[in-house]
Amino acid sequence: MLFNPQLIQKYDKPGPRYTSYPPATFFKSGIGQELFREHIIASNQSHPRNLSFYFHVPFCPQLCNFCGCNTGAMPRRDYVELYMKTMMREFETVAQWLDASRPVTQIHWGGGTPNAISMKLVGDVMSLVRKYFTLAEDAEVAMECNPAYVSYKQVDELVDMGFNRISLGIQDFETEVLRRIHRKPSTLPVSDLVKYMQDKGIRVNLDFVYGLPGQSPESFENTIRQAYDANPDRIVTFSYAHVPWVKAAQKELEQYAIPQGTEKLEMFRRTYEKLTRDGYVAIGLDHFAKPDDEMAQALTAHSLHRNFMGYCTISHTGQVYAFGASSITQLDNAYFQNYKDTQAYIDAVTAQETAVDKGYIMTDTDKLCRAVIQEIMCNHFVDLETMAARFQLTYGELQEKLCFNPDALQSFIEDDLVKWENHKLTVFPEGRMFLRNVAMLFDPLYSVGTGQYSRTV
Repeated sequence: MLFNPQLIQKYDKPGPRYTSYPPATFFKSGIGQELFREHIIASNQSHPRNLSFYFHVPFCPQLCNFCGCNTGAMPRRDYVELYMKTMMREFETVAQWLDASRPVTQIHWGGGTPNAISMKLVGDVMSLVRKYFTLAEDAEVAMECNPAYVSYKQVDELVDMGFNRISLGIQDFETEVLRRIHRKPSTLPVSDLVKYMQDKGIRVNLDFVYGLPGQSPESFENTIRQAYDANPDRIVTFSYAHVPWVKAAQKELEQYAIPQGTEKLEMFRRTYEKLTRDGYVAIGLDHFAKPDDEMAQALTAHSLHRNFMGYCTISHTGQVYAFGASSITQLDNAYFQNYKDTQAYIDAVTAQETAVDKGYIMTDTDKLCRAVIQEIMCNHFVDLETMAARFQLTYGELQEKLCFNPDALQSFIEDDLVKWENHKLTVFPEGRMFLRNVAMLFDPLYSVGTGQYSRTV
């Protein structure tokens, strides 16, 4: 990959992250519960047929000030139990609207810190899932875990519940960096924990964030070296997004120097070169996987997908049915987001069984844009002629709906970042840092300017 400071300066600007299309900034309030029910039922006839379930636990024993997730301080135990029982009630309501013959291929627990609550409560939810649905043999059952609260006993409990992937949010191995972001280090040696999980049949991701106060290219290189030595299945390196207008706690970090520009780029450059040189395959913007990992194989086969839960393979991709405060349901035809405030969420489910606060109903053009942007972001390639045929359009009609002008690619072509030939777009490895910029050329809604965005690089 080419790490050119001049190109970084040229293309680094605010833009959507494209974990969904349209971005959540376009969601509208006033979505009725009946409309939500209608779309859930209709989704049984849409594709993908597979079911993906997401459960959100919006509590943390200690709040990190860099985090952009919807979370709050861990409340007393009885309130956590109330929240979890409410989420189970919401799940049962939606479950009755779904076709029980549809296979569950993906379950993901996020937060917050889901591994900081009682494992019995997690087990109650997992039992409820199995009461209504059948998990596919190769279903991925994953949880995001803070290693400060992981024990070997907890790992055993998760295995017994059927979990087979754990993402450990390390963020950084340097104690001073962790102190500045209000995060505790892992209780157990990370390399020992990774091996214990893998011996139990769990595939392990180690997650890191670069661009945090206290980091330098040298210190982050050392962190990645330790990550590599731990031998996880995947290593994930997220770029820190400083958005204090969204997350006020991030303003606290402004008392320190926040790495930007060439310094931040150098962190990623060293990470990329170390991991790709020593056996990992670069996936999308931020993932690195071993060559035999299903995600690396999916990239080769152009069958990689991305949703709010992150990168996944087409085989595991389902329409996403999400539960808990702030969670987002991703259907083929619509998006629905629950109330972000925990008490508002509980009150809504108590009153009407569901808790939808806002959403977005997809148009045919939205679906086309989503498909094109998905291909660019995941597989670094899109054949617009094939895409036009898929949507029963002429190439000219596709261009018009996307508001796409090939001349807009000229700068990327001149910089040797992409190839445009016979209506096929290929993003070179040198251009992968600018995937968001390329995707924006196929986004007719971007010019509307709804919401503020993090920077693209």
